[in-house]
Amino acid sequence: MAIEHEYFGLIETDNGSISWSDVVELGDQNVTIDLSAPFEADVEPAALDAAAMLVRALEGMDIAARNAMVSELDSRTSEVTEYILQQEDRLGDELEDFLVDISGDTPIDVIRSLQLVSLTVLLDEFDGDEPFAVLEYIIDADAPEEALLVNFGSDGTIQSIASADR
Repeated sequence: MAIEHEYFGLIETDNGSISWSDVVELGDQNVTIDLSAPFEADVEPAALDAAAMLVRALEGMDIAARNAMVSELDSRTSEVTEYILQQEDRLGDELEDFLVDISGDTPIDVIRSLQLVSLTVLLDEFDGDEPFAVLEYIIDADAPEEALLVNFGSDGTIQSIASADR
């Protein structure tokens, strides 16, 4: 079976689950967009509409996510601070090679330099308590397992920021 949507086109289903992927350009970055749901029956048409709205608003989501990261720098135990410290330890002096701008404020420079690599939309979490959309950021393309994840609700508000050591 398949679902037809105005923005996403034909979305194939496989054994009742939904999976759709595409790559969009955001500035000079290619961002992978993934839609998924384990059961097609759990996906409301409004979830697809909300997902389309988030994809269209990707630039604004990116700005909001980076601003939220900056606001977490005040806490030494925040996921953002821990991620930056981890990258400083791992990369040492080579960290500067990954920065797009060196202002002297390393945490801010790291946040500015993070690459947005993906937007994952969990269609079955529409209007739920769990994240509906997740933006994934990395500093080093050779270490994609070390990422910062910014979780959004279906209304576009940021729920949390987490690190992902895979």
